[in-house]
Amino acid sequence: MQWLNSRIQNWTLARREAAAAYVFLSPWIIGFVLLTAGPMIASLYFSFTQYNIVDPPKWIGTDNYVRMFSDPLFWQSLKVTLYFAFMSLPSGLILGFLLAILLNQKIPGVNLWRTLYFLPSILSGVAVTLLWIILFNPQVGAVNLLLEKLGIKGPGWLNDPDWAIPSLVIMALWGVGQSMIIYLAGLQGVPVDLYDAAKVDGANGWQRFRSVTLPMMTPVLFYNLVLGLIGTFSYFTQVYVATKGLGGPARSTLFYNLYLYQAAFKYNEMGYASAMAWVLFLIVLVLTALVFRSSSLWVYYEGELRGKS
Repeated sequence: MQWLNSRIQNWTLARREAAAAYVFLSPWIIGFVLLTAGPMIASLYFSFTQYNIVDPPKWIGTDNYVRMFSDPLFWQSLKVTLYFAFMSLPSGLILGFLLAILLNQKIPGVNLWRTLYFLPSILSGVAVTLLWIILFNPQVGAVNLLLEKLGIKGPGWLNDPDWAIPSLVIMALWGVGQSMIIYLAGLQGVPVDLYDAAKVDGANGWQRFRSVTLPMMTPVLFYNLVLGLIGTFSYFTQVYVATKGLGGPARSTLFYNLYLYQAAFKYNEMGYASAMAWVLFLIVLVLTALVFRSSSLWVYYEGELRGKS
């Protein structure tokens, strides 16, 4: 009987602790349901409807998804986004890594340089874009004036369909300090003993980088690759400000998210925009899954390898 009373008391105490835990978790749970899960479920429903905000949604099945395959603007927005990703993602990963290696050296004022390189990544996207619009002005911008002094005729930058995406890539690279600081933390976590052992074996600087630094940094490279991939397909603020939401010139900067925004808030086609949002979710999900699947081929986890040996 005493044993039964003890079990009942323990069970009651466990229930009280669980109830207290749910009370403390309730703000997050309520916020997640109302602000994340709820809107996601609603958008999934709207993607199968014709909905213009004013009138009640009308069920049309998969018509919105079928429409995408015959929508030239959908394919144009996807092409622009992939083109931007192809240019900005590798260059951002490489430049951030090189800056981190440079700022990991013992040079005078290294903390100041780290701060200066990281600072642009925390500035407002709108303010930074307005600054670059002025710098890229074909007539009075500082970039073309500098090129003119060097005897080079500057392009039209954001006003030229051929240079609009490269201009946005340059703007994106200016904020590479965010990935740089993550690389820097990873570099400082590489054991010094590995470098000492490589030196004893006669490895030069390039060999130490290839055989020690690069393998040990692959988890950080993987992390930045996943974040950069998701961020690239979420690109919106800068192009919206730079083109006033039009995606010009000649739709050369009509990013996927910008076209989604136009469909929803310019043309009031909430159903079609919801379908586009879910297609984007699936694209990012598949690409991220492929990156995770390939990680076993090139990402080095020291602890995991020790556990297998």
